[in-house]
Parts: sequence; structure tokens; C-alpha cells
Amino acid sequence: MYLDLAEHLASPSPVDSVCITSAFSHTDFHQFCPSTGRIYQCKNTCKALVDNSCRPKTRTALPKHGLFMLGRLVQVSKNYRSVIRACMEDMHQAAVSARDPALHSQYSTQVSILSAMELIWNLCEILFVEAAVAGPLLLRLLDWVRLHVCDVDNMVREVLSSENPSKHELFWNLGNTQTLTEMELKWQHWHEECQRYLQDGTFASNSHMESICKILLGDENAILEKKELMTTWYHFLVTRLLYSHPTVKPMELRFYAQSSMDLFLGGESSPEPLDTILMAAFEFEMHQVIKECSIALSNWWFVAHLTDLLDHCKLLQSHNLYFGSNMREFLLLEYASGLFSHYSLWQLGVDYFDHCPEYGRVYLELHIERIPLNTEQKALKVLRICEQRQMHEQVRSICKIMAMKALRNNRLGSALSWSIRAKDAAFATLISDRFLKDYCEKGCFSDLDLIDNLGPSMLLSDRLTFLGKYREFHRLYGEKRFSEAAKLLLMLMTAHIAPCSFWMTLLTDALPLLEQKEVIFSAEQTYELMRCLEDLTAGKSDKQKFQDDDVETMKVEMLRLALARNLARVIVKEGTLEGS
Repeated sequence: MYLDLAEHLASPSPVDSVCITSAFSHTDFHQFCPSTGRIYQCKNTCKALVDNSCRPKTRTALPKHGLFMLGRLVQVSKNYRSVIRACMEDMHQAAVSARDPALHSQYSTQVSILSAMELIWNLCEILFVEAAVAGPLLLRLLDWVRLHVCDVDNMVREVLSSENPSKHELFWNLGNTQTLTEMELKWQHWHEECQRYLQDGTFASNSHMESICKILLGDENAILEKKELMTTWYHFLVTRLLYSHPTVKPMELRFYAQSSMDLFLGGESSPEPLDTILMAAFEFEMHQVIKECSIALSNWWFVAHLTDLLDHCKLLQSHNLYFGSNMREFLLLEYASGLFSHYSLWQLGVDYFDHCPEYGRVYLELHIERIPLNTEQKALKVLRICEQRQMHEQVRSICKIMAMKALRNNRLGSALSWSIRAKDAAFATLISDRFLKDYCEKGCFSDLDLIDNLGPSMLLSDRLTFLGKYREFHRLYGEKRFSEAAKLLLMLMTAHIAPCSFWMTLLTDALPLLEQKEVIFSAEQTYELMRCLEDLTAGKSDKQKFQDDDVETMKVEMLRLALARNLARVIVKEGTLEGS
């Protein structure tokens, strides 16, 4: 999928301590196939694969030079295999250090699954990515078998470490196996030399050497006699090709593969899921390989990345799914959807959705709304993702959710901040009312830093504008800028943006200004204040007036007295000025 991504993947970790053959078991792989009714979700394996991968980069255009592009794709494939092998080593170490038998068994099974994944990927790399031709093809297959069968190396060490290697019981088995997998000798030279020795009866007195000659000549019966040294049918396949048809062509592999599996199994057992997958690869049925891997493996990491690689190789272009998305995108969508169910890997899933041009955004919008916003830090992460992708509806939704949570916890400052970010005028009005209610009850504002720095955001709603301006009035009053404070207070009352329930509070705030030694309010402003007071008292019914407590009544009387006194002072002052 991500060619830039794969270049940054971890370099191959040594897996010398993990014997691939012994670690991998057909039975383990089969037990985790849905056909048995047991689908085991290898969460540790999946997480390890993702943790060893880098975040996807922007998909870059590949150069059109065939050799350069092929080399880069092969390197991408090898990097992916290095990730699998690194995870295999981690799981092996975990299995070794596990004291609980059940946990040891679980980790060992995961090593087997990872081993099968690497085995399949390596074969696909040889057949599909490298597209090896006759000649080099067999060399690649020899490398493939040798990489995944380490019994020979163990036998070599055991024999050579003995006092008399030639007398060791495994000596002739080692000779046979070593000959089977040797790559450096030339097949033609083997064939001619062995044919002559066999015809001359040179080794007639030594059955072991005679058996080796027959093997070098490609005698199938002789090779099958050493069946116990070959752990799998595909080991037998490569051995058979080496000595009978070393220049096999890619399209001929299917016939040799099928006959080799039939000969090796001999009707004693039926093919298992791994056998089916490898056979599909030898038959160059890429879609069948992907299908069988999807069924057998417990997560989408393998098929998603393998399909993406094959798509870059231009091998899946003609295969579109009936609902519009191609196979590559479908599998990436499934894999990314699975990542979103994990508490920490969901962010990586976002990057995968970004690389799905047709349905990626739709899937992302659906999944982003289901992320539990447990903390503000997580909410900010989700919000940043949405803002970077211009997902405005999701941005508003997240902000509303966080604002409501903050409001329930009586964190008015946070609630107001989220509502402003959501551009939700109704909710901003509701929170502003809560601020004003708290002010009336406590006589002071909370979250002054937020209110003092609302800036243009206060224009979101009239009530928020009033809150910001009312806080500005208090600031001006505290700085003893009484004239500016008086003008602002009067503007708040006459502009009809203040809630009617707050008018008495505004008029009460005017009392200290009315009682200043210096006249603050002009005659016109004083008349406006008197009109506001009368509108307030006139708007109440007789029942409401009766229910008003003595404090409210006293406030009204004090305001009327202060307004009358201020009006008298203003008239005297203005008359004096006119007379002079």
C-alpha cells in the first residue's frame, strides 16, 4: 500500500532463535480457521504488526521505469516480511518467558500463525512481485524452502559437533538433505556425473551413495524414500524440480505442485488451509490466495497489505467488486474499521481511510462519531483530525458533546469554549445565562480569562455579546473609567440584548455611578435610566409586585431617589454652564 511507508519499516530482526519448521504447525493454522468453528482474534499479534509498522505516508506517484519500480516493490515486500519476522521474534520471546502454560501455548500458536503468514507472503513475493522467470525461479524457490526449513542447519551442527561426524547416525540423512537443498552445484554437471556413476555401478556396494545418485538424477521414488526428511509437500516440490526440471517455467508450476502434493500426501490426509493457499499461489490464482487468507487468518492486516502491494504491481486492476469499490479498498476499509475498535490504534486507522479514495471519507465520518470521548485530550485529537479534513458536521457534533459534558460537571468556562468552537449560538446563549445566574448568586464571575478574551467570538449570540460587554463594564469600573463605564451600561440596557431578568442588576450597578461626586450621567442618559426603571416595574403584574420582597422594593426606591438626585445635579450643572 504505502511505498513510502514500507521504506521506513523496521529492518529485519534476527530470528535465529526461532526455528520456522518447529515453530510452525499445520495443525495450529488449521485450528484457527473458521471452518473449525474457532476464530481466535490474535489481538497481541495484530497490535504487534501495527506497532512495527509506520504510519502511512501520502501515496506518491511511482516512476515509470520498469526495473526501478520493480526493485522498489520488491524492497517494499521484503520490508513487510521483516515486520512479520520481527513480530514472530517478539512472540517467541514472550512464549519463552511465559510461566503460565496457557499463555505459553497462546504465544506459541501466534508464532505459528506469523510463520505461516511469512511463508505465504514470501511465495507471493517470488511469484507475483518479482515475477521470476525460468531459471531464477527455481533459485528463488530454493531460497524460500531453505528460509522456512531449518532442520538441516540443526542436523549440521549436531553432526559436526560430534567426535566422529562420519560415524554419526544422522550423517547420511544430512548428506541426502544437504544435497537436496544445495544451490551452488550445477544441475547439468550433477546429472552427467551421476548418470555415469550409476551406469558403471561405482556405488553398487554403498546403498547410501547409490541413493544419493538416484536423487541427483531426479528419481521420484528415491526422493520419496527420504520423505521423512522433507517436512512438507512444497519442500518435496522444490526438491523434485531441482533434480528433474531446474528450468521450470512459472506457468508449469501448477502441474508440478498438484502432482507433488498428491504424491507426498499419498491420500493419507486431505489438504489443510495452508496447503490450499500455497496451491492457489502456485496456480497464480491471486484472488483465490486473498480469499483463502481472509478466511483462514484471524485479522485483516495480512490480506490488506498484500492486496495493496499486488495492486501496486498492477495485478488486480481488472477485479472490481459489485458494489463499486475495488478489492484493495474493500480490504483496507475492513482493516481500518478493525483498528477503530482498539483504544490506541484508531488514529492509525484514520490514515488508512485517507488512502481509500472512494469510500474512505464516508467510513471515517461514521467511525469518528463512535469514538468515546473520555477526556478533553482525546476529544482535541479527534477534533484536529476532523478539522484537517474539513469535516465540519463532525466538528460541531464533537464540540456539542464536550460542551454538554462540561456543563453537566458545572465547568462553565470549558462548556462555553466548546460551544464557541462548535459555533452553536443556542448553546452559547444557554451557557451565558448560566454565567449570569452564577454572577447574581455569587456576585462575581468565574473563568475571567475566557470572558476577557472572547474577542469576535462574542458575536456568536446576543447573550454572549451581553456577557462579554457586561464583563467589560466591570473592568472599566474597576479602572475608574466611570464615563466609559456609564455609556456602556446604558447601551446594554437600551440595545435590548440584556435579558429582562437582569435589568434590575444593571440598574443596581448604576447606583455607585449615580452617587459619584462628579456627575457621570447626563440629563438625557438619566431620563433613559428612569424610563428603563419604569418599564421594569410596569411590566410586572400586581401579583408579582406583591410577591417581591422588601429588598427589591428598597432597591427600586433607592434607584428612584438616586436618579432624581442625579437629575437635579445635572440640571444645576448644565444650567450653570449655560449661564456662564
